[in-house]
Amino acid sequence: MTERLSATPPAVALIDKLTAQYGDIVFLQSGGCCEGSGPLCMPANEFHPSPSDVVLGILGTDKKATFYMGDSHFTFAENMHTILDAQPGSSGSFSLDCGSGFAFITQGRLYSDEELATISPVQRVGLK
Repeated sequence: MTERLSATPPAVALIDKLTAQYGDIVFLQSGGCCEGSGPLCMPANEFHPSPSDVVLGILGTDKKATFYMGDSHFTFAENMHTILDAQPGSSGSFSLDCGSGFAFITQGRLYSDEELATISPVQRVGLK
């Protein structure tokens, strides 16, 4: 099964640091301009997904970081593998990574035809 989401070692290290401090966390990649262009990271208890949000996967050594993508952004990115990275710098946002010396970013790459044939289904929040 081809996964829709992965994280680089620096991203996993930062996720683990943040989950040790805050407990379960979530990411929201909503698309759009400015703040919505990068993944926003927040404590899980501060996020209430909309029925159209898509769960791309769960990250971190202890699997305590759920990554959501807004439906409109997912429509654009559904044929791409999403890679979460953490790079030196500041996100300049209200994201939990702000002040850590690192900023979460996402990158994408198109799936190969072979990967598309075995891609994992997504879970839409509003559908159980």
